[in-house]
Amino acid sequence: MSSSNKVAIVTGSATGAGAGIAIGFAEKGYNVVINYTRSLKEAEETVAICEGHGVETLLYQADVSKDEDCKAMAAATMEKWGRIDALVNNAGRTKFVAHNDLDGLDAQDFHDIYAVNTIGPYQMSRAVAPYMKQGGKGAIVMISSVAGTSGIGSSIAYVASKGALNSMTKALARTLGPEIRVNSICPGFIETRWLLQGYGEDKYEAYKKSLLKSTPLQKVCKPEDIAEAAVWFADGANMITGEIIILDGGMHLGT
Repeated sequence: MSSSNKVAIVTGSATGAGAGIAIGFAEKGYNVVINYTRSLKEAEETVAICEGHGVETLLYQADVSKDEDCKAMAAATMEKWGRIDALVNNAGRTKFVAHNDLDGLDAQDFHDIYAVNTIGPYQMSRAVAPYMKQGGKGAIVMISSVAGTSGIGSSIAYVASKGALNSMTKALARTLGPEIRVNSICPGFIETRWLLQGYGEDKYEAYKKSLLKSTPLQKVCKPEDIAEAAVWFADGANMITGEIIILDGGMHLGT
C-alpha cells in the first residue's frame, strides 16, 4: 500500500514528549507510527488524538533495544504505507541517582540505559535508512538532552548515553547523506510524568520553580515545544544536518 501522506515513526510515543511529538506530526498531516513497550492504554489515547487530525496511525509494540523489533517496526511501516519520511528517536530510559553517589550505579545500569538511549537510536536509524534512501529523502531526529552537552541530568549513566547520542548524530549525518539528514534536539527540564515520577513531586516542583525564575526565557519545555522543533527538522531545515540544538529556555546559559 502506498500513501500520499508523509509518514513518521516516533519511538516511545505513548506518553510525554513522545506523544506530543506524534501529535505534532499528525497536526502537520503525517501518518504516524505510535510505538510503545508497556503503556498500551496511553498509546491508544495518543492514537485517538492523532487520528482526530484526519491522519492514519499504526500502533506498534516494540523495544528499540532489540534489533529485531526495530527491523520489524520499519518493515511494518513500509507494508502499511510504502514510505518512511521521518524517524524520531525519542524512546528513553534512565535511573535517578545523584551524581555524587558513585555506588548508586553499576555496570548493568549503564548497559540498560545505553541499550535504549544510544543503541536503540542506532538500530532504528539503520532499520529505516534503506527505505529512506529508496525514497530519495528522509530525516532522522534524535531526542537527546542537555545532559549530553552540560553533564547534568538524572544520573551519570544518562549523561553519558546522551553525550554518545550527540556524537553519533554527527557520525550518522556524515554517513547517511545526501539523502538523509540527521539532527539532534537537546531539551532541558520537560513538564512530563517521567520527570515528576523520577524526582518526586517536591523536588520536581522546586526545580521547576527555580528554572522559571532563573532562565532567560523564564519557562520550561513542554512536549509541544519539542514537537515543534522535531517537525521543523523533519519537514523543513533542508540544508541542516549534523546539528545539535539546545531547547531549554536558556537554562544552559546559567543565571
